[in-house]
Amino acid sequence: MLWTIASILLVLWLLGLIFEIAGGIIHILLIIGIILIAYKAIKGRATGS
Repeated sequence: MLWTIASILLVLWLLGLIFEIAGGIIHILLIIGIILIAYKAIKGRATGS
């Protein structure tokens, strides 16, 4: 599920770069998504799960 959302965001981000669709909103969402994935990975590694 997480990879599906990440893939969709990546495609929308690339479309935003190429065709300037959705302005900066998709870039902000992508950055938030990357931060959340990194936080989850670090937190999971710290707890050992």
